[in-house]
This record gives sequence, structure tokens and C-alpha cells, in this order.
Amino acid sequence: MTLSQKAFSLIQYPLPHHALSRLTGKVAQCGSPWVKNTIIKAFIKRFDVDMSQALEPDPTAYATFNDFFTRALKADARPLGEGLLSPADGTLSQFGRLQAGQLVQAKGHTFSAQTLLGGDSTLAEEFMGGSFATVYLSPRDYHRVHMPVTGTLREMIYVPGRLFSVNQATANYVPGLFARNERLVCIFDTEHGPMAMVLVGAMIVAAIETTWAGQVTPLSGHPQRMRFGQPITLEKGAEMGRFKLGSTVVMCFAKPVAFEDNPLGAKVQMGQPLGEP
Repeated sequence: MTLSQKAFSLIQYPLPHHALSRLTGKVAQCGSPWVKNTIIKAFIKRFDVDMSQALEPDPTAYATFNDFFTRALKADARPLGEGLLSPADGTLSQFGRLQAGQLVQAKGHTFSAQTLLGGDSTLAEEFMGGSFATVYLSPRDYHRVHMPVTGTLREMIYVPGRLFSVNQATANYVPGLFARNERLVCIFDTEHGPMAMVLVGAMIVAAIETTWAGQVTPLSGHPQRMRFGQPITLEKGAEMGRFKLGSTVVMCFAKPVAFEDNPLGAKVQMGQPLGEP
């Protein structure tokens, strides 16, 4: 780790994470043509965003920065592969087996499935001996999250927390990062057993949405468990949520996954095979 990475991680501790994120959210939702077009064009240039695959390639056609950031892609932009799919475009930062209920965050750092899932030991027990995978979405990536396999939603758990950055520099240094940040835990029952899709909030992530409940975060206070009256089944490859600014998806599977030979740090796209459940 470089000195600059360590300094970047340390300086985040005293920052007012939520206030900064909510302020960013207000700017990102501004509909003033001058404001939103200036920000969108600067963002595309800064992060080299490829608009050729967007359903609407004209940056000025979006009503707000948030609409641009969560833009849809053309129907053929992300063909679906076989087996377990990547839920999003991003970097495959970690994957493997849960060892003694622990997931790997980065070299030298682990965190517990129980803490990640909101502190429920009974729920965490369902994933003991299973596998996990973490996909980090950078600012330039497509920011809708899709189903890696077909699943029926059992419950959704909002877990309050901090909003540290989730880039690799912070993951290398802040212990228990993904289990400290605000997050949305979605538990699905699948033909391969239970699956947890954890959408992790981060610095300046203004909100997390799901397709069945709309915008869920930001909330406040204590963990909140939500169940829904009608069964919600999402097919493999279907959109399940989105981030308003970039973050991370952590997936937990009750059964071992035979991951393909993707190296750590590999770039992945939504719909790309990650392994066989």
C-alpha cells in the first residue's frame, strides 16, 4: 500500500459521510439544463464513459445526472452467459469460499457474514460453507444490478452504517469495510439454495433502489427487515436494483460455487459467466 492510499483511507474517518452524500444527491437530481449538462459532460470526459452502448447515447437528453448515471443499455449490449452471472459491470475484487463464516475483503482483511447480513446469526448460518463474490462498480461502469440466477425474494434488510469509499485503496486499509457501510441485504431463494445480494453504499452514493420497492436508502436508525405480500420472482439477468453513484455488490451463496479462471481484479460485465453454482 502506498502512503497516498493510506492517507486517503485515514482522512475518510472524520468526514461527515452522510451529509456529503445527501448534498451530492441533491446536485445529482438537479434538473437545470446548464447544471446537469455541464456535470454530465465533465463526468464523461473525466471517466472516459462509453455512451455508444447506452439506449440513449445523447448525454444532454437525460433529465438529471442521476438519470444519466443509471442509464439503460441497448437490448443486445449484455448477452447472458451460462451458469452464475456477474450481476454488474465492474471489477471482480474477491471471490471464493466462506471460511469459518468469513469473507475476504482484501489481503489481510476479512469480515463476517453475520455482520454483513445485519447481525442475524440464524440467517448467516445458511451460508456457512458456501461461496461469495464481490464486484466493485467504478464511476465509469453501468450502474444497474441484475440477477446472477433466477430467485424469489424472501426478505430485504436495510442495515445503517458509515459511507466510506469502497475503492481498492480503502478496501485495503479500512477493516470490515463492507460490513461497516450502509447496505441493503436482499435474500433470495433459488434452485441452488439461498442467495444474498448485498448492495453496499459508499461515499457520495446518494441512494440505492430496487425494482420492487423503488428508492430504499437513505434510511436511518436501526436495521429494518421488510417482507412483501406477494411473491417477487426475478429471472436470471433481470434488473434487481441500481446505485445512484458507484459502489459494490457482495454476493453470498449457500452452496459452493466452482468459479471460472477469472483472476482477482479482472474486469467483468453484467451477464458474463462467473462460475457454476
